[in-house]
Amino acid sequence: MTDYNTSDPDEIRAHIERTRTELGSDVDALADKVTPSKIVDREKDKLRGRVESVKDRVFGAVSDAKDSVTGTASSAGDSIAGAPHKAVEKAEGNPVAVGLIAFGVGLLVASLIPASEKEKDLAAQAKEAAEPLVHEVQDAAKGMAENLKEPAQDAARAVQESAQGAADNVKSSATDAADNVKSSADDAKQTVQDQATS
Repeated sequence: MTDYNTSDPDEIRAHIERTRTELGSDVDALADKVTPSKIVDREKDKLRGRVESVKDRVFGAVSDAKDSVTGTASSAGDSIAGAPHKAVEKAEGNPVAVGLIAFGVGLLVASLIPASEKEKDLAAQAKEAAEPLVHEVQDAAKGMAENLKEPAQDAARAVQESAQGAADNVKSSATDAADNVKSSADDAKQTVQDQATS
């Protein structure tokens, strides 16, 4: 606080009001910065970014596996769809050929069973790939909770101390101003009395 020497009560009051306003603004700005909800919002934004990154990596791996399985199933489906038509054209009028074609279709269908097994394997791989990421997200959430606990307590303490300091400063300024006004009034009274007696 700067020394403020004036004997005009109106100027002193105006100075006190300006000081209160400035201190109030400073306390409000500090409180906004260290408000636990603001800290939580900032930490939530950080966690949201981490989760989005993990989610993108997981869904990228799952999408790749899905595309691989879909491509395999599609080409097998195309082969199966065209096989009966070709078989009918080539084997028309030949029962042995039809029997062999039926046998071949049976083998083809049997060969598709491992494709569903492959699908299970790919799903297991995707799950294995995602598992460390799930742990990473859980660890990040736990870490964030731990990281927020102390800053929230510190923020509350800082706001309380700041408010107490601001209140002390306002009280001190008001006391100083009152003392200055009283001193000025006493001096003025003494001057008037001295002039009246002389």
